[in-house]
Amino acid sequence: MKINRLIKTTFISLILSAILFCNYSFAEDNSNLQIYSDSAILIEKETGKILYAKNSDKKMYPASTTKILTAIIAIEKLSLDEKITASYDAIMAIPPGYSNAAIQVGETLTAKELLQVFLVHSANEAGFILAEHISGSFSSFADLMNEKAKEIGCLNTHFTNPSGLQDENHYTTAYDLALIARYCMSNDTFRSIVSMESCTIPATDKYEERFFRNTNEMLYSKSQYYNENIIGIKTGYTSQALNCLIAGFKNDDMELISVVLGASASVGDKNLSGKYTDTKTLFDYGAQNFRNTKILSAGDVITNTEVKHAASDSKNVDLIVQKNVYDFINTSINIDEITPEIKLNDNIVAPITKNSILGTITYNIDGVSYTSNLVAKNDVRANEVFENFLKLIFAVLIIFIIYKLMYNSKNKKNGKKNKKKKKSNENFTYGRVKY
Repeated sequence: MKINRLIKTTFISLILSAILFCNYSFAEDNSNLQIYSDSAILIEKETGKILYAKNSDKKMYPASTTKILTAIIAIEKLSLDEKITASYDAIMAIPPGYSNAAIQVGETLTAKELLQVFLVHSANEAGFILAEHISGSFSSFADLMNEKAKEIGCLNTHFTNPSGLQDENHYTTAYDLALIARYCMSNDTFRSIVSMESCTIPATDKYEERFFRNTNEMLYSKSQYYNENIIGIKTGYTSQALNCLIAGFKNDDMELISVVLGASASVGDKNLSGKYTDTKTLFDYGAQNFRNTKILSAGDVITNTEVKHAASDSKNVDLIVQKNVYDFINTSINIDEITPEIKLNDNIVAPITKNSILGTITYNIDGVSYTSNLVAKNDVRANEVFENFLKLIFAVLIIFIIYKLMYNSKNKKNGKKNKKKKKSNENFTYGRVKY
């Protein structure tokens, strides 16, 4: 064990590590936007960075926006062409007044057909059919939903049913729904379904063909709320939850996800839909005020530092950025006007190999920290006297290690001999007879 510690101490300076992290923080309602909904959030999809938030951690009823979590579980656990038969319990679980697709008891549909009618038309019974098929019972599936929500990172979510039926113990937050939506939109199957303008259930032996339009009017070219950049995701409504909408937005520069909860049916002077008005406001704000910006460029020389015990021709070394660092930042921010924080290692001593980590550089922008390693641009040789001294120390260390190995081995052999001799003497003494 001592030898291992010596070896680790000797070579620890050769171990390289990369540091690259972003720590997101934000101020609630920091842009003075006119958002009517009780709770709202806007995030950038790839990074998860929050661009806007209003009461985003407030517990809210989610209504049918719940369905995105049920759908992603089903997509991950089932084959799309898997055939599933609707049970009596699944059909009868839906109270009057909730949207449905007239699926009949005993009717058999594929998982894909159920998912489409579930996400596009918001057919509540499809969620219960899927839940029962996956977990055997609705309560067991609710447990699975809550486990999945925690796995995704939700901290203030608890679901009791797969479709979002009103229940005081069925709640979430705008932030948690944004996390779930971000996770879901990384799945191609989910992504393609929520982007559909309509879906069809083919005729079965129980019922005729059924056609449904998407409940999200922002997908329709003839709607006053149409936006060509919208890619889903899910509407929701109950009298307690009011109007809810999770939406996706994508253009050539970015992909965004918004969540609005507790929206009024109509807002403003023109009495437009609250959920669509707020969603448009959020996406306009994101598209107009944020850009994916290179904050740090790999290879850029940041500073120069003196190296102790370096050869005369290389006493200084340039420190360069190890990796590119990108993020979505407000277009009003000028990176060149921000002074970064540079931290160098305490003891920078030759020899140094190219790309050795010698410090860090950090930009603090709008409450977010962006950090990358600073590495040596080139090798730095030690001066001959110091280098020879290091070689001597290394040689002495190796000799010491060899000596300790030989010494320990010899002591073990001597110990065994002494033990054997002692045992032999004991046997001789015990064998003598006294008269």
